[in-house]
Amino acid sequence: MPPGAAVLEVGPGLGSLTRWLAVVARRVVAVELDAHLLPVLEDVLGGLGNVEIVQGDILQLDPATLMNEDGYFVTANIPYYITSALIRHLLEARVKPRRIVLTVQREVAERICAAPGEMSLLALSVQIYGRPRVVLRIPAGAFIPPPKVDSAVVRIDLYETLPYSEHTREGIFRMAKAGFSQKRKTLRNALAGGLQISTAESGALLERAGIDPQRRAETLTLEEWAALAQARGLD
Repeated sequence: MPPGAAVLEVGPGLGSLTRWLAVVARRVVAVELDAHLLPVLEDVLGGLGNVEIVQGDILQLDPATLMNEDGYFVTANIPYYITSALIRHLLEARVKPRRIVLTVQREVAERICAAPGEMSLLALSVQIYGRPRVVLRIPAGAFIPPPKVDSAVVRIDLYETLPYSEHTREGIFRMAKAGFSQKRKTLRNALAGGLQISTAESGALLERAGIDPQRRAETLTLEEWAALAQARGLD
């Protein structure tokens, strides 16, 4: 994070990281769900003029309203079960961050960074907006109390210019949701079920996109999903 950046911190907890962020950041907005932690946060961070504490559910708050500026950074240490929802919430915000750094379950981190062959809807949903990579692996014993699984830190650098229009992205997601709805099946069968069309129609659709109907969803690249959306008239 460059000096003078604006930072949205999700889940500051007791404010340990927030204090360090405040040293280098121009502005830190710390969003904490647990109201019981507010007195502690106010005590720890009260003397820092560049820190704003917001109590609330980040999934119910508009990141654009909280930050109101392009190019901000996000850091989050959150419950694993809201990881996918938070990523989607941030990436689809009207004002998008420049970079997102998340501490997540290691398995989730690996799914986010997967390459074609092991792709998932989550990976596609992230990689259409930016480049993710694992920057740190954290054993369960590093936490008190220790969770049952290891964690990892994922860094997502968003593209300055998104490769597809909003309309095309919607088409890609529609096709991908259909394709991954029955990911053990071939794309011919998965798309037929997900789009509620016949296997003959799904086979023809795949052929127009230049994709073997016998392939499975996890093998497709982002460009191939875009080709499918175009073949379906969703670009």
